[in-house]
Amino acid sequence: DFGVLLSAVSFGEVRYVLPEEMQRSSVIGNVARDLGLEVKELDARRARVVAEGTSQLCELDTASGNLLISQRIDREELCAQATACILQYQLLLEQPLRAFSIVLDITDINDNSPVFPTGEIKLDLVESTVLGRRFPLESAHDPDFGTNSVREYTLSQNDNFALEMGNQMNGNAYPELVLKKALDREAQVEHVLKINGIDGGNPARSGTASILIRVLDANDNVPVFSQRVFKASVPENSAIGTVITTLQATDLDEGVYGEITYFFSHLSDKLGGVIEIDPLSGEVRVSGVIDYEEASSHDLDVQAKDGGGQASHCKLIIDVIDVNDNKPVIEIKSASSNVAEDSKPGTMVALINIYDMDTGSSGRVTCTISKNVPFKLVSEVKNYYMLVTDGILDREVQPEYNLTVTATDAGSPPLTSVKVIPIVISDINDNPPTFMQSEYNANILENQPVGTFVIKVKAEDVDDGSNAKIQYQISKDTNSEVSSFLSINSDTGEVFTSRLFDYEQSVYFQIKVTARDGGGPSLSTTCIINVFIKDQNDNAPVVLYPVQSSGYIAEDMVPAEAPRGYLVTKVVAVDADSGHNAWLSYRIIKATRPNVFMVDLHTGEIRTTRTFIEDDEPKHTIVVLVTDNGLESLSATATVSIMLGDGLPVLSELLEFADESQESDNLTLYLIIALSTVSSMFILLISGVFYFKLCRRGYVYRSTTASLPVFPTTYCPSSFADFSRCGTLLNDERYDSFMTTGSWRGDFRFASNTDTDTLKKRSAAYQKNTLRRLSADRATLKVRAGAPHPCYPSIACNVIMTDTFYELIWLCDLQVSLKNTFLYPGSSFLLPSSSPPCSAQPIILAIFVT
Repeated sequence: DFGVLLSAVSFGEVRYVLPEEMQRSSVIGNVARDLGLEVKELDARRARVVAEGTSQLCELDTASGNLLISQRIDREELCAQATACILQYQLLLEQPLRAFSIVLDITDINDNSPVFPTGEIKLDLVESTVLGRRFPLESAHDPDFGTNSVREYTLSQNDNFALEMGNQMNGNAYPELVLKKALDREAQVEHVLKINGIDGGNPARSGTASILIRVLDANDNVPVFSQRVFKASVPENSAIGTVITTLQATDLDEGVYGEITYFFSHLSDKLGGVIEIDPLSGEVRVSGVIDYEEASSHDLDVQAKDGGGQASHCKLIIDVIDVNDNKPVIEIKSASSNVAEDSKPGTMVALINIYDMDTGSSGRVTCTISKNVPFKLVSEVKNYYMLVTDGILDREVQPEYNLTVTATDAGSPPLTSVKVIPIVISDINDNPPTFMQSEYNANILENQPVGTFVIKVKAEDVDDGSNAKIQYQISKDTNSEVSSFLSINSDTGEVFTSRLFDYEQSVYFQIKVTARDGGGPSLSTTCIINVFIKDQNDNAPVVLYPVQSSGYIAEDMVPAEAPRGYLVTKVVAVDADSGHNAWLSYRIIKATRPNVFMVDLHTGEIRTTRTFIEDDEPKHTIVVLVTDNGLESLSATATVSIMLGDGLPVLSELLEFADESQESDNLTLYLIIALSTVSSMFILLISGVFYFKLCRRGYVYRSTTASLPVFPTTYCPSSFADFSRCGTLLNDERYDSFMTTGSWRGDFRFASNTDTDTLKKRSAAYQKNTLRRLSADRATLKVRAGAPHPCYPSIACNVIMTDTFYELIWLCDLQVSLKNTFLYPGSSFLLPSSSPPCSAQPIILAIFVT
């Protein structure tokens, strides 16, 4: 067993001296302890040992902090005969990046025996060779270094020869055979000796070769080189056959004894395929790939031998000239396949080792990466670069990068290496869901069953994976009562009803829906759903007048002298539904005497169909059927009691046909004008422009509410008493109409809370006072436009006539023009406005008959 010596520890570096050929997994040393590191931080900081350009012969056990042998270490293979065999490694730690130098000094052990180039050495000597003549022999080669290399030679026992050591200029010793006793060819033709090469190891190893000496006639001279040491240089990667140098030796003998052959005394297998020598000319040539990075110089022993076996030695030193033949090497020592998009600038993504096997300027490397990317290279340790973030990452903008790392050396011409590092940006939950619309409008028919589909909301999330998985729910910000009206499918966003809806109780409500993603923490966004309840014909008409109470029916008086078409009374009814469902029609289904009275289909006005006669009863009872306009119409009945009164005056204003003749004349005039305008398109155009301009005129009358008749709350549903809901009107044709108890022109007021008794007491007195307020003729209804009001969109209004009274009630200022618009009982018109709904104080709009 061989021990490991901790040679030295300096700042950032630890050096170990260890013998070659240690067993695998043997402990070299505890680098964590020797460098002052905590063992637990080795794993946390991804500690590892890396090598530059050499084999990875050791590894780090992060659990213990020990540096272990991972492969066979052979000093002779790694460093040959180099004085020092040094292996350089780096211990790298991340977060933050730090590098420590680990130096392994490999010492030699005596694991190789000396070996002679050939097993038999042949010498031809003449018998006249003088005593003391020295004959150099080929040295034994021992790959070991220092004391483990060849230290001495021994020669087998004989009478003629001795063995002595000679020294070369470089200090290397070699054996020489010295003649001690004259040779006698006639006595002995051949001499066979044994030479042993012994190293200085403990225990010592040896190698043996045979020396065969033939005694010849005279060969007086040995070859002589022109110089003892030859030096030459050759660029690496030179072509095969390139002449490096030519060696020359001379021999003064003639003939066969003067013929010289050249050969290398000892040539390793690796070098044997790189350099060769011509045995006759002495030219040293390139025979293979010569690489500066393998060896920067080669020391060769060359022997020149003549035909008689005489030999001499010289030293050939070949320096290899480095050329820029190696591209920079890019090695990714560590890389994160995914980088979070919220990584802070400076976060390490990859650790790159860049080096060049060339030397000098050819070995200096510069490194760059792709431009216009949020990454940069930072170098804090020689030949090591950290690829770190240098800006904000956004996966939604660019989910991945292919970074090109370019390394270029400073050689001439420069060489470049390129490596692409793929980087995937991993998603974080940094984007909330986004609804396709911030506000949705949905319509629901009233009385639909629970579970009816209402609307589907959809949100999208640009994040990825679970961060983009969206769940829907009714927002907690929604009113607790309203939140129970609807339910939502948490996966699809489909909204369904959770209860029955009644248009007459609620026409509109608003809920908020929250879309929440699956990130941690989750993000959410909210949208608004405006739900409008659509009316169905589910309410029967309600008769307001005459009052239909058990045991009492109000009686209307009519003069006994009333002519045909005289207005007797009016059935006033309302329908809680809206639009077409609230359009009412009236017809008599039962009467005390038929064909005495008639009811207007649209207004409910009851008039006489003939004059009264003596046979007519003094009291008549009529049952009027009030029907709405729904698809499946609903109805109510009103019982009207009429008393004939003697002495009551006949009022011309209550006559149906009082103005018929005048109206007929006017109608004829209008027809003539219409027919004449058709004859000329130009006249028609001018008339149309003139007509629309005149429609701008009208006036608004703001009335006080004093001393005007009212309906008690029992006469109309509560939903008809809301006069201050400015801004809450629907976009459909819904409206509210309120009528007075009398049919008097130009009078109106808001409904107020009063009881039936008040109505009864004030009704008679009111009719007497208001009968005096009559106007002369029925004419065109005119409205003067007030200032533009931002409150309402186009609004449908209804005009209802009672007796000689036309009335219209609304709640806001309106800009309107109804020039030359004829109104008849039950007619409707639109009041337009260009501004959206808003909040405003209600006012009264009065329309007078002029």
